[in-house]
Amino acid sequence: MTFPKIELHVHLEGTVRARTLLDIANRNAVALPADSVEGLAGLYEFTDFEHFLQVWALTTGALRTARDFRQVVVDYAAEAARHGAVYLEGIFSPSEPVARGASYEEVFAGYCDGAAEAYELHGVRVALTPEVTRGFPVEAAELTARHAIANAARGVVGLGLGGSEAQFPAEPYERAFALAREGGLGSVPHAGEAVGTVSIRAALDVLRADRIRHGIRAIDDPGLVREIADRGVVLDVCPVSNVRTRVVDSLAEHPLPRLVAAGVACSVSTDDPAMFDTDLTADYAAAASLGVSAAQCFEAGLQGALCDEATRDELRRVGAGFGWPAAGELAGEQA
Repeated sequence: MTFPKIELHVHLEGTVRARTLLDIANRNAVALPADSVEGLAGLYEFTDFEHFLQVWALTTGALRTARDFRQVVVDYAAEAARHGAVYLEGIFSPSEPVARGASYEEVFAGYCDGAAEAYELHGVRVALTPEVTRGFPVEAAELTARHAIANAARGVVGLGLGGSEAQFPAEPYERAFALAREGGLGSVPHAGEAVGTVSIRAALDVLRADRIRHGIRAIDDPGLVREIADRGVVLDVCPVSNVRTRVVDSLAEHPLPRLVAAGVACSVSTDDPAMFDTDLTADYAAAASLGVSAAQCFEAGLQGALCDEATRDELRRVGAGFGWPAAGELAGEQA
């Protein structure tokens, strides 16, 4: 059964399937650590989160030009549409291609053009949330924020923070997020994935998060879980990703159902579907296997989306007009 889906946490660089990545690398004369689809698949056998970050850097470096960035958005919109996506918020990390020689203007132009084309071709509304990369200079973070603000009229709705939580805390990026907030953008940092509650607390108190990407380690602190629920902060949960990067030992042990039972709104997303061999159908089915229904995921996505009210009303009508399957029904169908 294909049903409408909202995806709030997908890294556009991590949506590029192996064959396309090889084609782009050849086009740009960039050597990858493997020269075949099978070889790249072998690289994607991650041992932990830090290993994933190493492979990310090795593979996404093939993306160099506005043409590449535009293609990434359009291609993923086509894939997501096949799985029922009606709205997604795509993440990209501009400082990385800028460090390889691209300009901020070229990076933003490519992704913004791709978002517009994605809706025209595939009917998926794509909003953009460029991301500050932990470990990059504070100046780069603030440049990312300023370019994000400058492209708000072209679909940029928020500023994110990604990279190694363990090595780089959130505090140095406070100014960049303050700039973004002053410019009307939302705050959507990663936190509580590879590091525990201290990272989530910094996201809430320092970066003033409107939504938290991952956040599942909040389960370690019942008081923090209650606060997140009371404040209506949506967590963007990526079940398959969490298993693949060994953030959780198994899907059966994932804290998603406990978070939902405690009143936390949890959207469901793929994170990096090409790298984790997943898709929206698989991640929604994973949530369903844990007792969280497709309707609950959609409602959390609707609550957390950084879209304008006209778009939210449109998405609300889509959800209200659909006959939603029960969690058990969906899990059984995908088994």
